[in-house]
Amino acid sequence: MAEAVATLDPQASVAAAAPRRSPRWATLRRLLRHRSFQTGLVLFAIILVAALFAPMITPSDPTKLAMRARFKPPSWDFLFGTDNLGRSQLSRVVYGAQLSLMIGTAVVVINAVFGTLIGSLSGYFRRLDNMLMRINDAIMAFPAILLAIGVAAVLGRSMPNMILALSIVYIPRTARIVRSSVIVIRQMEYVQAAVAAGAGHWRILRRHILPNSMAPLLVQLSFLFAYAVLTEATLSFLGLGAEPPTPTWGNIMAEGRQYMREAPWIIAIPGAALAITVMALNLLGDGLRDILDPRLRIQQ
Repeated sequence: MAEAVATLDPQASVAAAAPRRSPRWATLRRLLRHRSFQTGLVLFAIILVAALFAPMITPSDPTKLAMRARFKPPSWDFLFGTDNLGRSQLSRVVYGAQLSLMIGTAVVVINAVFGTLIGSLSGYFRRLDNMLMRINDAIMAFPAILLAIGVAAVLGRSMPNMILALSIVYIPRTARIVRSSVIVIRQMEYVQAAVAAGAGHWRILRRHILPNSMAPLLVQLSFLFAYAVLTEATLSFLGLGAEPPTPTWGNIMAEGRQYMREAPWIIAIPGAALAITVMALNLLGDGLRDILDPRLRIQQ
C-alpha cells in the first residue's frame, strides 16, 4: 500500500530523486551571483593574470634603460609610455603588480596562521585572554601606517622586512576578529556537548570551533589583502620599501612625482593600477561579507 501511494505522488518521487547539494556548493553559487563579488573577481583576475604572465606580456625588462626614449607618451609603440630613464612603464607597472600581490599574499598567509592562533587561544582559554589582548591593545593603539613606517625604518629596506612589518601591524586586528568568533561559538550547545562527552580542548578547537569561525576570518583577510597592498605602496613611496630599481607601484610614483607636469602618466598609471587592485579586493570582501554573514542574510 505504501509503495502504491509513493508512486502516485510525483512530487515526492522527484524530490527524492533530486541530488542534495552541499551547503558549500550553495554558498559558492550565491557568491558567483553576487554583483560586487563578480566585479571584484573579474578585476582581480585580470591583475593576477597580468602578474603571473608578466614576462610574456611585457615588451622589455623593467630595469632596462633607453635614454633616447625618455618621456615618451602612451602610444602604440609604448602603451603606458616611458619614464625619465626611458624604461617601459608597461613593464614596470606589470612587474610592480607581481611584487604587490606577492607581498599581499605573504601578509595574508602570516595573518591567517598567527592571527588565528592568537585569537583562538585568547577566546578559548580565558586565562590567556587578558595577557594576549592587552598586548594586542598596545599594538593597535598606534595608527597602522605610522606603526608600519616605524617598524620598516627599524628593520631596514627589503622585501622580507616589509612583509614582517605589515604582519606585525595587522596580526592583532585578525586575532581580535577570531577571538570574538571563538567566544560566541564556545557557548554553543554542540560545543558544550563535546565538552560533556570528554573531548579534549585541541580537538574541540580543531573540529568544532575553528571551522565555524572561518566566515568572518575570510572576510577580514580579503580586506587585509587590500590594506597590505595599499600600505606597501605607501611605504615604497616614502622610501621604506624595496630598493630601486626594483619596480613597485610606490617606487614608480615616487620617481615620477617630480615629472608630473611634463609626464603625468608616470604617476597616473601606477596610481590607477593601485586603485583598481584595492577596489577589486574590497568588492570581493563586500561580497564575502554579504553572503557569509548570517545577520545580513536574515535582513535580506
